[in-house]
Amino acid sequence: MKAVSKAFVLAGGIGTRLRPFTYELPKPMLLVKGRPILEYNIRNLIEHGAKEIVLGVSYKKEFIKNYFGTRFCGAKIRYSVEKTPLGTAGALKKAERYFKSTFFICNGDEIKDVDYTAMLKLHKRKHALGVLALKKLRDTEQFGVVELVGNKIVRFVEKPRAGETMSKIVSAGAYVLEPEVLKLIPKRRKFSLERDVFPRLAFEGKLYGCQAVGQWFPTDTAERYERAIKNTRFYKRWFNA
Repeated sequence: MKAVSKAFVLAGGIGTRLRPFTYELPKPMLLVKGRPILEYNIRNLIEHGAKEIVLGVSYKKEFIKNYFGTRFCGAKIRYSVEKTPLGTAGALKKAERYFKSTFFICNGDEIKDVDYTAMLKLHKRKHALGVLALKKLRDTEQFGVVELVGNKIVRFVEKPRAGETMSKIVSAGAYVLEPEVLKLIPKRRKFSLERDVFPRLAFEGKLYGCQAVGQWFPTDTAERYERAIKNTRFYKRWFNA
């Protein structure tokens, strides 16, 4: 199986629900166990073979650039800068020139331990256009929920209303994608992976899911951020080595 060497990380969010913390720092640079949230995601990608990582940045981007520079833990770091918010898909489209073969992508403002290698194996076996990292939760209202037949995602519902779906399996913000997916995204327009791209791929039968996530802590509210600080454990394999 051919390894994946490139990755894109969404790191441009403002983090309005985490103010006042994010008045001075971009959300991906908030600390958990003394390290920026974004560093967890970068180290996770490097662990699974990423050698070139493109960071989609915008709000207070200088903090991210000053910390990670152009090389970090042996990986080349590049930056794709949004001057105006383009959404998750629009930000990826802006960095399109870097991705000519299968690549990893993730949200850079969550604490998560993802087995990208397992996702890639499924991706290749199914000849998929995309594979999403999945996690089973009790409360799914604030996440993208998937309905599965085997490993195939037959429906993707972003932040469903009560009763809209019975599934308790959600997208954990990490993906394996083919560059063909980028053709579905218009240039210089605000566009969403979760609302515009994934539902279409699911409808066309080209999207799969892999329950390949260990610990996962969204950090979009003060309560969730506190939970991540208190409960994150997997960092020890990197930071205590």
